[in-house]
Amino acid sequence: MSVLASIPQEVLEHVAFFAATDNFLGPPHGLVALLMVDRRTHAALSMSTNPYFWSRIFAYKFDLPCSTHRPSERSLGPSEICEEFKLRCTLLQRIRRRTDCLATSYTLSPTHRDALRSILWMAYLMMLENNGKNDKQLRDYAGFDAWLKDFLFHPSGASLAAWSVKVDLWPPNDERSALALWLFWYMLKPDDYMTDDDTAFREASGILKLFALGAHQYPLCYPPWNEFAPPCRTRGASAIKHFGHSLKMAPPASAPPAILAYLNLANKLSVSWDTVHYMKPPCATPPSLAPGLSCAEWEAEWNRGLHLADTSKPFGTTYSGAFIPGSLEGVWEGLFTYTEFTAYAALLSGAPPTVLQRSLVAHHPHLWKLREHHLYAPDDPDAPEFSEQTDGIIFQEGSRAEPVLYQSWSSIKKNGRPPGKLIDVFVTGEGHSAWGQFNLIGRIRPCDGFISMSKEYVDGDRGRWLYRSYMVGNAEGNLSGRWRDTLSPPDVLGYEGCFVMSRRK
Repeated sequence: MSVLASIPQEVLEHVAFFAATDNFLGPPHGLVALLMVDRRTHAALSMSTNPYFWSRIFAYKFDLPCSTHRPSERSLGPSEICEEFKLRCTLLQRIRRRTDCLATSYTLSPTHRDALRSILWMAYLMMLENNGKNDKQLRDYAGFDAWLKDFLFHPSGASLAAWSVKVDLWPPNDERSALALWLFWYMLKPDDYMTDDDTAFREASGILKLFALGAHQYPLCYPPWNEFAPPCRTRGASAIKHFGHSLKMAPPASAPPAILAYLNLANKLSVSWDTVHYMKPPCATPPSLAPGLSCAEWEAEWNRGLHLADTSKPFGTTYSGAFIPGSLEGVWEGLFTYTEFTAYAALLSGAPPTVLQRSLVAHHPHLWKLREHHLYAPDDPDAPEFSEQTDGIIFQEGSRAEPVLYQSWSSIKKNGRPPGKLIDVFVTGEGHSAWGQFNLIGRIRPCDGFISMSKEYVDGDRGRWLYRSYMVGNAEGNLSGRWRDTLSPPDVLGYEGCFVMSRRK
């Protein structure tokens, strides 16, 4: 009989917890020898008989708070946490072995595709729930940042991006690429690319440039940007194993993180081989360099993915949680880009991606000052006239005798939120760039928090432009999107460029 047979259960668990958590990173290898001592010890500590003990180990190694407080119809007890623990340990070890990030041919096997799907969705959800522990497990134990670089940019990367460009094809616009690009932005440390050898920068920048600027290939959002109240969900949802349950999430669009990452890398170099800087504009700070971020930063991304995947409810006009009220209020600074019109016209006519990779990209700084105006009454304005006042915007409809007041965010903070549901948000503002001063007015799409704003220059012949974006993040969030001309009909491809904005410090 083992000496452990006489030890009380609570003391045995204390010893086992110390063995399991002696090393923070990776699976609890220190428990293996203890579980093999005898049947009594194994029965007292196994995951099937003592899930509560293993859920404590999970909480030590991974971030749990976001998973437990986010709204869900499913329970999250010790058994569910154990299921997630087994999945994460298995996939983190697989990432560490680097067996899936490269491909041996342009066609991936079903087994390889399934493995990539599991890895990327697990990592994406871990980063949406990250309070610091999840990132350390992915980066420091599994080496996931290096895995991502190979997956996206290596000549044999399993994203097939480099494979595609080599034969003059556009990189695949699929779920795997989108998830990897979001994860790349979450984990980006630009200094990793700022070395004497610029090979890594060129590989990354060349691929990111295609996703960021190739608007005709990589949409900024799903549903389409020109549908304010989409009639139905136009993209299939993914069923993911998450804490022992099947969770339905809509895959995110690939363009927003690609724009942020591409412009961040390009802006770090004093001289870049494919960009022209008109002054040195500020650029967005990657999440990995923003101190004190918590999973609350990604509430909008979480809610957007769930809402767009939920086929049991119509989109309607009620805000889904994909936009956080007040998050646009304030002063923003950033940059916008454009390419030569002839080069862009060639792309719209079917030119290969190498045309875009060789094109020069001009970077201009610009500054915005934005104000939000909220409606909490069940109204649906029909082509109203408006005037901005101290406490908000007054809308006057031709068919309505009484005007409708959209209350400004500043008045809501001062006087409190009105009763009822938030059903509409307008944005007004002004700004300036090297091209002159302009006014801004826009609206937030309820289903996914997509932001559309009209930018009209005050003087000169610069005209009107349409700026569309997502807020990526919250307190440390950035606007990431594209502008396009307003002369082309909204249902056809137009002249486009990209932009980013960050809160002015």
